Amino acid sequence: MKFRVFFVLALLIFSSLFLQVARSESEPDPDVVETDGGGDLGIVGEDVQDFGGGSFSPAPGVETICVFPKNPSKLVVAGEEGELLVGIKNEGESSINVIAIQATVHLPFDHQYLVQNLSAQAFNNASVPPAAQATFPYIFAVSKFLQTGAFDLVGTIVYEIDQNPYQSTFYNGTIEVTETGGLLSVESVFLFCLGTALLGLLGFWIRGQIKNFSKKTKRAPKVEVGTGTTNASMDEWLEGTAYTQSQSSKSKKKK
Repeated sequence: MKFRVFFVLALLIFSSLFLQVARSESEPDPDVVETDGGGDLGIVGEDVQDFGGGSFSPAPGVETICVFPKNPSKLVVAGEEGELLVGIKNEGESSINVIAIQATVHLPFDHQYLVQNLSAQAFNNASVPPAAQATFPYIFAVSKFLQTGAFDLVGTIVYEIDQNPYQSTFYNGTIEVTETGGLLSVESVFLFCLGTALLGLLGFWIRGQIKNFSKKTKRAPKVEVGTGTTNASMDEWLEGTAYTQSQSSKSKKKK
């Protein structure tokens, strides 16, 4: 029994150490930012303007919308490419010259903490005339080292109207980052080992309780007492009482 309990405790300690080592190996350098892009459509290179440094206001008469066509649940696999569609509607009087789409990943409870800068995607000769609308694809990928969980994705589209720069936020919401083959993740293995160990300890405890209960409920062996001994002790106990006197008088009458 003691050996089994020791084995289960050792399994728990080993599982926790394994989880810590796996997490430490998977954590990236905080100064390194993944900027892998996807697709062949206008990927921003080193010679293209960085639109992340500027902060422009949205233009009046411009509406944007975002759709995840292949992923309505917004589950993003770390290290794999995802796609979303950005729709823009021009209700102004001048044409819109779409320059680029960019996005960032933040912590859900604090947008001031930037988790990752996603790659910007530029467009050449992409214009939307007045009273028209257009849809632009944006392919992105979060870092494969990003820990699973909920994050906020903030996507903006940068454009020009009459050579004046503007930008509109087309998405500011939560995404769920998962691992490739999430069913076999480190956390899942650890939780499985922990659950198995707890069930084993519970089984050992129940087994011990049943054994103790069965020992207590065993009946004591019956001891037969002879009638002669019982009658003698009974007569000795009733000697001198009214009961013995009545019995002696009855016996004399019979004689």
